[in-house]
Amino acid sequence: MNKKVLIAEDSSVIQNLAKKILQFQNFDITAVKNGKQVLDKMEGERFDVIIMDINMPIMDGMQCAEQIRKRDDEKANTPIIIISGNARNYGQEDFDRVGANAYLQKPLNFDELVEKVHELTR
Repeated sequence: MNKKVLIAEDSSVIQNLAKKILQFQNFDITAVKNGKQVLDKMEGERFDVIIMDINMPIMDGMQCAEQIRKRDDEKANTPIIIISGNARNYGQEDFDRVGANAYLQKPLNFDELVEKVHELTR
């Protein structure tokens, strides 16, 4: 059975690229545009990993990661990969604080992304 990946990214270009590359690796992809949609999707589904941009409308990736970690079920432990183009605003301690499992900088190195997704879904 294919692993399920949730991609939260408000850039359609990055979202579509990540989607195609990961589908090629036999992952089932669900894509949303903001953190609130991530939380909504998690109500009805279980994902093996979440890839989330920091800068998104309505609810950003950092707030969303915090909300996921506060859940009182097994979904609270879903691996989270944070992606961002302006990580200068954040340090490793910020990613640790919100419970992110990995951080990747934009422009995305898709080989690295695929490697991280495989690593976190083993």
